[in-house]
Amino acid sequence: MDRRASTDRRDLYNGFGDTMARAFEVVFTPLLFGVFGWWLDGRTHTRPLFALVFGVLTAVYTLWKLSKGYMTRMEAEERKVVPRARRNG
Repeated sequence: MDRRASTDRRDLYNGFGDTMARAFEVVFTPLLFGVFGWWLDGRTHTRPLFALVFGVLTAVYTLWKLSKGYMTRMEAEERKVVPRARRNG
């Protein structure tokens, strides 16, 4: 196996790992905060107020963070590909 194929395979595996980590983050972070809100609702007798607020706010933040990271990575890739003179003019 040549060096280029090895690098491509490593990049592919890293991409799968990053994607799995992001999927868990999107699903389990809002779920965890929603469960905490459900517990807090049970203690304060406001069910389902805190569960919904914590879950929705966490989901919105998580999706915003992922989209911001994606845009930053795409801008960095674009700077690598597009020549500087072409970007400025």
